[in-house]
Amino acid sequence: MLFPKKVKHRKWQTGRKSPERLARPDTRGTTVAFGSHGMKATTASRVTSNQIEAARKVLTRATGKGGKLWIRIFPDRPITMKPAEVGMGSGKGDPKYFVFEVRPGRVLFELDGVADAVARDAMRRAGSKLPLKTTVITRSH
Repeated sequence: MLFPKKVKHRKWQTGRKSPERLARPDTRGTTVAFGSHGMKATTASRVTSNQIEAARKVLTRATGKGGKLWIRIFPDRPITMKPAEVGMGSGKGDPKYFVFEVRPGRVLFELDGVADAVARDAMRRAGSKLPLKTTVITRSH
């Protein structure tokens, strides 16, 4: 599971879930930069470190020894929760897990050294592990 070694602030402010802001496409990390195939997000969502790990396992299995995999996202946003059956008040809960906030257009994973059909199938299967819609893109030379 991915999570930061050390953080400057343990707890972040919640932030707003405005549909207009979430639907706005990402401007960074939108092209295939390292591999030949990439998985691009078409919707917005919060992807947890567990979900990234599940998708990584699917892609690693497909790449085998010949291929290379790049994970282009890192979960650095802490999500806090209070324990079950605890009353309101007495402060904010403790950090439970980490997420990465994905906006449409962000490239999540990249593959190289794998046949086109194998890469597309692996990306499709890995995309089903994530809470957002994805599409497979190739590098434009």
